Amino acid sequence: MSAHSAGAGERRPTIDPGAGRLSFVPFAPQPAKADRMPPRTTAAPAEVHLYTDGACSGNPGPGGWAFLLVHPATGKRLERSGGEPLTTNNRMELMAVIAGLSTLKRRARVELFTDSVYVGKGLIEYMPKWKANGWRRKEGSRFMPVKNEELWRQLDELVGKHDLKYTRVAGHSGHVENELVDKLAVAAYQKYLRRR
Repeated sequence: MSAHSAGAGERRPTIDPGAGRLSFVPFAPQPAKADRMPPRTTAAPAEVHLYTDGACSGNPGPGGWAFLLVHPATGKRLERSGGEPLTTNNRMELMAVIAGLSTLKRRARVELFTDSVYVGKGLIEYMPKWKANGWRRKEGSRFMPVKNEELWRQLDELVGKHDLKYTRVAGHSGHVENELVDKLAVAAYQKYLRRR
């Protein structure tokens, strides 16, 4: 059967834009030109700024994380924080980014602002190598487990859903949003200090 004489039950290949792959859908005859609906436009991903910080009293010790999510086009802001009674600073830095990205319901262009070199270098330099080596890091001539692997794997999955740009912020340099998330992260772990 030719493409022009396709029956109503025939399946035609189409591109599923959400999945980026070829799929088959039942053929439906096109309405007359005057009855056609205008093409559906796909909106560009929203741009958001994500400010994150982690803090710890002792390392390990009680720790806190915090994020501030800003939608520049509307000025909307969302801030959240949390903590754990016994953790490390690096885990809290990772948790802040994971928690922030987890709140996004659809693909976005995310600019991540953090003072954590651990998170920044991990995203840019280390994570691709760890993944290529089966989530192991090279130490001399041996491969060792990646520290905080379960958090890095979560972060990798979340980063894959967005277009991420990393921007390093100097800690305690007067950067307004960075100072805010630092205060929120410290407040999050202080509740554990009061319980001692």
